[in-house]
Amino acid sequence: MTDPYKVLGVSPDASDDEIKKAYRALARKYHPDKYRDSDLADLASEKMKEVNAAYEEIQNLRKNGGAQNNNSGYSGGYNYAGGNSSSGNPTYNEIRRLINSGNIPAAESKLFAIHEGDRTAEWNFLYGCVLVKKGQFVDAQRYFDIACSMDPYNNEYKAARENLRRRASGYGGGYNTSGSGGCSTCDMCSGLLCADCCCECCGGDLISCC
Repeated sequence: MTDPYKVLGVSPDASDDEIKKAYRALARKYHPDKYRDSDLADLASEKMKEVNAAYEEIQNLRKNGGAQNNNSGYSGGYNYAGGNSSSGNPTYNEIRRLINSGNIPAAESKLFAIHEGDRTAEWNFLYGCVLVKKGQFVDAQRYFDIACSMDPYNNEYKAARENLRRRASGYGGGYNTSGSGGCSTCDMCSGLLCADCCCECCGGDLISCC
């Protein structure tokens, strides 16, 4: 999956205004009207579509808790709507980035490098996200439950837990605990649909076929 921030040439920590400014600059650069009678018209059109898609994806991520304007004190991967913004812990921010980029082994390694006595609600939430990515939904649910019990007013944690529960019951396929996270056909994607719904609140997308 293409990183939308890279498409716009900005950092994930960029403010909303910085992202809007970068988008407008690229929109001016690749606007189809500039290439109407040029051999580059098709290329510019494709590039403009990519820029528009990246901007829309970032907007959706931020609207759904994927990020927030830096001016509000946000310092990393996600916005917490439970009365507090992101913890600002650089290790957790890096783990979120690794999960979003699909580097699950590295994310898991960093999580388990954190001393057991220092494992906060955010740790349990992020490990739940790792387990979702691995297809281990029963265990993921347990860690989401722990995160919610430790921080019951955090809407990000509650949304992940409820999405996982709702999708599991809605598709009637139960949870996958094998760790494979795979399926044979699109019609058999109930487990992955459950995981995808959960990870959309983490800024990710597990399914390209559904």
